Amino acid sequence: MRSLGLDVGTKTIGIAMSDALGLAAHPLLVLPRAGTVADVAAVEALVSEHSVEAVIVGMPLELSGEMGHRARRVQILIDALAEHFGERLPVHDWDERFSTAAVERVLIDADMSRAKRKKVVDKQAAAYILQGWLDANRASS
Repeated sequence: MRSLGLDVGTKTIGIAMSDALGLAAHPLLVLPRAGTVADVAAVEALVSEHSVEAVIVGMPLELSGEMGHRARRVQILIDALAEHFGERLPVHDWDERFSTAAVERVLIDADMSRAKRKKVVDKQAAAYILQGWLDANRASS
């Protein structure tokens, strides 16, 4: 089962894709944010191109687990994706607290320059989010 992972920021959306077996997440690309309608269309194009069967969106919850301002903004995109795909494709949210920080630490430990980190951190964070969801769903199956 191929899944698409999204790390939604204010300016960009990091995108990751699982392999066909749904075992491993791989960074794919970074899309510039263009508004909810355009963002949904971009995700639809990727879903169609790669025969995706589920979309997983990182939910930036507060440390307390509550939805803050950022999470409410992401929820707007999640709702729009769910409405667009309807019964055809499930859209799941996944707690993404610390995903970007964890990826940043790995990239720093790999001695990657700040400029190079900036180019890849969003899609790497999307892969981190998607891998967490894949692992959790494989364990519960």
